[in-house]
Amino acid sequence: MRRLVALAAMAFIGGCAAGKGGPDSPGEVGSAGAPPAMLAAREAEADATHRAVQRVYPALVRITVITTEPSAGRLEKFEAAGSGAIISPDGHVITNHHVAGKARQIFCSMPDGEKIEATLVGTDPLADIAVLKLKLETRRRPDAGPLRVAVFGDSDRLRIGDTVYAMGSPAAISQSVTSGIVSNTRMILPEFLWPLTTFTLDGEEVGTLVRWIGHDAVIFGGNSGGPLVNAAGEIVGINEIGLGSMGGAIPSNLARQVAEQLMTGGGVKRSWTGLECQPRLRGGPATRGVLVSGVSRGSPAEGAGLRAGDVVTSYDGVPVDAGIPDEMPIFNRLVLGTPVGKAVAIAYERDGRPATATVTTAVRDPARGREVELKAWGITARNLTRTSAMERKRDDQSGVLVDSLRPGGPCGEAKPPLEVGDVIVELAGGRVKDLAGLRQASDAAAAATGRDERVPVVVGFERGARKLLAVVRIGREPPEEEPLTARKAWLALSTQVLSRDLAAALGLGERTGVRVTEVHAGRAADRAGVKVGDVILKLDGDVVRASEPADADVFAMMVRQRRIGTEVALDIVRGTQPIQVRVTTEAPPPPASELKRLRDEEFEFTARDLSFEDRTQNKLGDDVRGVLMERVEAGGWAQVAHVAVGDVLLSVDGKPTPDVATLGTLMKGAKDRKARHLAFHVRRGVHTMFLELEPSWDVLKE
Repeated sequence: MRRLVALAAMAFIGGCAAGKGGPDSPGEVGSAGAPPAMLAAREAEADATHRAVQRVYPALVRITVITTEPSAGRLEKFEAAGSGAIISPDGHVITNHHVAGKARQIFCSMPDGEKIEATLVGTDPLADIAVLKLKLETRRRPDAGPLRVAVFGDSDRLRIGDTVYAMGSPAAISQSVTSGIVSNTRMILPEFLWPLTTFTLDGEEVGTLVRWIGHDAVIFGGNSGGPLVNAAGEIVGINEIGLGSMGGAIPSNLARQVAEQLMTGGGVKRSWTGLECQPRLRGGPATRGVLVSGVSRGSPAEGAGLRAGDVVTSYDGVPVDAGIPDEMPIFNRLVLGTPVGKAVAIAYERDGRPATATVTTAVRDPARGREVELKAWGITARNLTRTSAMERKRDDQSGVLVDSLRPGGPCGEAKPPLEVGDVIVELAGGRVKDLAGLRQASDAAAAATGRDERVPVVVGFERGARKLLAVVRIGREPPEEEPLTARKAWLALSTQVLSRDLAAALGLGERTGVRVTEVHAGRAADRAGVKVGDVILKLDGDVVRASEPADADVFAMMVRQRRIGTEVALDIVRGTQPIQVRVTTEAPPPPASELKRLRDEEFEFTARDLSFEDRTQNKLGDDVRGVLMERVEAGGWAQVAHVAVGDVLLSVDGKPTPDVATLGTLMKGAKDRKARHLAFHVRRGVHTMFLELEPSWDVLKE
């Protein structure tokens, strides 16, 4: 039976609050229908639950992050949330890699609501563990006292049926707890659903190391990274996955080992032998050991003479055996945990005959390099690691791998266009070793022209076995220039066609014309006395022949045929009275397409000056001084701060933004000083609000 624990004061058991419905008198059955002994047992259980929960709950944090993912040539930023627990007095927090391992901004909310900024200390996608560090110097409650710290328990002592509590922030709500029992102590993903159930993070197969603790304490999205706690109030797992109604937690013994390495060294150093292994075949002759399924070319294992089909029976003096997939993580942890550079004795069988080999381990590289956005190229790209180079059957790791590509960007417009998976190896005749080299060569090519525009460069790249050349015009995109509109005469009013039905209803018979629907205040038409509801039948004696929806532009065309600044006579019916009004034509206000724009590539928005139409359609008075947010890129810093298209930006950090020239100056100043926070004051409809942009300059400089 699941129990939802109310963390403020009491534990709910089976939907009833503990302590209520006690016995009416000694020896009698209580109001809940349970004898006194059962009620006492329930109260004792509730007290034990509360004590266990309170040992961890004060150390439970809700994590919100701005993280990045490559998409269409950009590193899109988006908000995500998860859970974690404080595991050291100086503010280290353990969570999942998939929660915070790629985060560029991190905030941790404490159980009392205090929000503290954090930094990423280190992360390990293979074990899906990350460690954060609270920036305690930024606390706004210096009198809050020392941090409460959760302690680890021994996950190897868990038994099926043990009571456990899943703590975290499901769906990013405030901290909560659910309870259940351990249902499996060595859960793996089922083989028959392959490949749908492979769990890969940044190219790393998490199930290589992890056998999850299965439990039925309810978890949802947002619980990731939160602790699984035993009845003694100790962390015995880090919640990571959900399979239907069952949750899966990384065992605490593995999580603690990884976290300690991250806290001391910022990363996890693992050994690589080049062995690829799997459980023994059910129909094979071997009765013990681990089957070698492959050996990487050029690896220590290949140099030692090992090959596919061998059965390893002992590794570094430790007998090994894997007859089923559940047992492979034990072998993998043994191999990967070997000190780098150690000469390891391996006993194996080949064709039933015993043999030995000595393998000196090497450093295991990450499966994938970190994605970087190259705005001048319109791509996101990565350095090649040993694994990614081997996957592409390349002899070395030189070059830059194209990870995503923006349609219509420099690489997308090249002839031939580059594609995702291409490896850039040359630029302007020089070899490209890595991302740093590509940036350096790009800057040199741009500097050689001395112009702030796209520069054509010859790029050599590999696509499979083919070696191709293309001319890529790298650099910033030129601003889009709209053609100027010819100025024609204009009357500052809006009209609708006088349809036949409307003419009949207004008592105008078969007459044609237009009805005035809006008169712009302070303009010539308003000063001349034109009013909403007037029906214009003639202009300078010419009949306005408008009676069908298709005639909507007839009157405006008649006006445009006059010169700007000339007086025109309007024959009008107002109510039932015919009158004539004389109005001087004006030059129309510039359309939105001709107004000045600011395209901010770092914060990824485009703003422009307010147009006359913006003001009239949105009923913005002349006292509203600001710029219109015309475009906000999905996944950009402006978007993650909830800036929206159509917002009118009134000020930045309290400084007014009456036009885009002023906004450009303010944004340049913010970039020059690498401002950590920018307060945008915006008008959205009838509401105004402050939105906080919190850029990560590490991302912007990439």
